[in-house]
Amino acid sequence: MGEARRTMDQQMTDRPRSAAILAEHARWVARAKTPHVGFAAAQGRGAILVDVDGREYIDFSGGVGSLNVGHCHPKVVAAIRDQVERFLHTDYAVVPYENYVEVCRRLCEAAPGNTPKKALLFNTGAEAVENAVKIARYATGRPAVIAFEGAFHGRTYMAMSLTSRVHPYKAGFGPFVPEVYRIPYPNPYRGITTDMVLESLARLFRAGVAATDVAAIVVEPIQGEGGYIVPPDDFLPRLREVADEHGIVLIVDEVQTGFGRTGRMFALEHVGVEPDLMTVGKSLGGGLPLSGVVGKASLMDEPVPGGLGGTFPGNPVACAAALAVFDILQEENLLARAEAIGRQMLARMRRWVETFPFVGDARGRGAMVALELVQDKESQRPAGELTRRVVRQAWEQGVIVLQAGLEGNVLRFPMPLVITDEQLQRGLDILEQVLQAMAAEG
Repeated sequence: MGEARRTMDQQMTDRPRSAAILAEHARWVARAKTPHVGFAAAQGRGAILVDVDGREYIDFSGGVGSLNVGHCHPKVVAAIRDQVERFLHTDYAVVPYENYVEVCRRLCEAAPGNTPKKALLFNTGAEAVENAVKIARYATGRPAVIAFEGAFHGRTYMAMSLTSRVHPYKAGFGPFVPEVYRIPYPNPYRGITTDMVLESLARLFRAGVAATDVAAIVVEPIQGEGGYIVPPDDFLPRLREVADEHGIVLIVDEVQTGFGRTGRMFALEHVGVEPDLMTVGKSLGGGLPLSGVVGKASLMDEPVPGGLGGTFPGNPVACAAALAVFDILQEENLLARAEAIGRQMLARMRRWVETFPFVGDARGRGAMVALELVQDKESQRPAGELTRRVVRQAWEQGVIVLQAGLEGNVLRFPMPLVITDEQLQRGLDILEQVLQAMAAEG
């Protein structure tokens, strides 16, 4: 307790302005919104954040994957400024505007598969997921939806019903939306194979819900909040086959995996699968709230005019930012950059698996990389408390990392793809030093 008190006192001394802001936070902001770090941001550029006390941090969190093109990219800022000077809002359903149409066009052109596409824009990933489910239910006339253990699809009620992690997202908030069923997700590190998952799905059809009552299967191509779990390459193609066999809409959630994170525009491109509907968000808006559903035109057109919408979806300022994001990804070759980042990270982290007894697995695809911490490698028991300590020590030393996984024992790194090699290696140096300190403590 005394050591914790000294640490808190030291933080207040070293970060007085942040401490004052966080004291006001404790007074005025509901405790459900608890900051991940003990400082307040003042500026951000690229992969660097500066706090209100002038301290600099390497941002491996990237706004939880929302800043693939970095903080305040000049082209995003310029696009926002230009649109702000024109108009801020009309509600597209009342008075349309060109950049909404352009974002939809570019989403449709970028989406996997050759089937004609259409798109709709929303505000958040959860809102996109909710609307994808609405489309699937409307089109099929079926009630049930299948999701996966470890899934994260958002915090609104349909999305939260699909989300798997109980604490802190679901406990105490029930009841949830009915007719949601769940099966395991493939996990090579823990021995869960595609065959095992598909057998669970077949068993669900026999003992849980008739396939003819299932409107949609909602799946992440790589689980995000679940721990950056990369499934075997045969998983999504075989899931596509099952969906086709039973007339089920396959909804693929690319909110966190999209826009270059995995080294492709969308993670589905690694396995050659075309979804019926795909949800996007996070980095689409370059830091502003923007999401979307893009899918097969015949399916997207099923709901009647006025059946889907809202007041702010596809806000013109966010659309302007998104068009800049599309250009930046291409002009700066950020998909290739994601591959290069991933190679550097995994080369380093796989050495940590050999070095540290509590580092169980290093995995990823492109720049979607994770490190799983365990109590011991034989049992693979999750080390959630150790992971929390690593996260705290890392930001105190100048690098922001995130937790993930059902047990909170995974470190994930959705940093901006514009991070420099020097910044990347400096951040990894800090993280390695933290791991060494944890190993020394035993």
